[in-house]
Amino acid sequence: MQLSVKGKQLDVGDALRTHVADSLNAVVGKYFDKPIEATVILTKDAHLYKADIQVHVGRGIMLQSGADATEPYPAFDLAAEKLAKRLRRYKRRLRDHHSAENGGAMPARYQILEAEREDSQDEAEAQVDGAHQPMVVAEMETSIPTLSVSEAVMRLELAQAPAMMFHNGAHGRLNMVYRRADGNIGWVDPAGKAGA
Repeated sequence: MQLSVKGKQLDVGDALRTHVADSLNAVVGKYFDKPIEATVILTKDAHLYKADIQVHVGRGIMLQSGADATEPYPAFDLAAEKLAKRLRRYKRRLRDHHSAENGGAMPARYQILEAEREDSQDEAEAQVDGAHQPMVVAEMETSIPTLSVSEAVMRLELAQAPAMMFHNGAHGRLNMVYRRADGNIGWVDPAGKAGA
């Protein structure tokens, strides 16, 4: 696994890098034979240290975790523990995921649009007939996988993502799962046209 350990406002020494590498290999190695890459970012913010872990294990599965503590080692250990707990929860489904092929994935374009600022309200009012177009901040290629609803929820949880679009394997239409403000998961399954 290609591992990158970075520090922000913090010098990451060899001992901490070794601790991170050994811990991640132990946690992720239980469930995945050949994880692709991992990034750990340790940040010092006032009196707290924050650890953010992101592991790409392949086949579109991204694991993310984060934690805060008063020292860098405990911050990383807490984040790794959260990651391990999530992996234990989805152990059976992850094993089934490796043994079954999910079909193809549809290529798609992913864009990040600039958010409208409050101070630009006068500028927006000056636009005639909604001619204002948001600025594209970033653009990249991605794919929309074919999954069951439970697999989509599993990937959403593992990546700690706010939302995920997927082709529903049961009927082939685009669906979306998302994290609601109350902590539950919402599922959007648009109804197809009659006879379609």
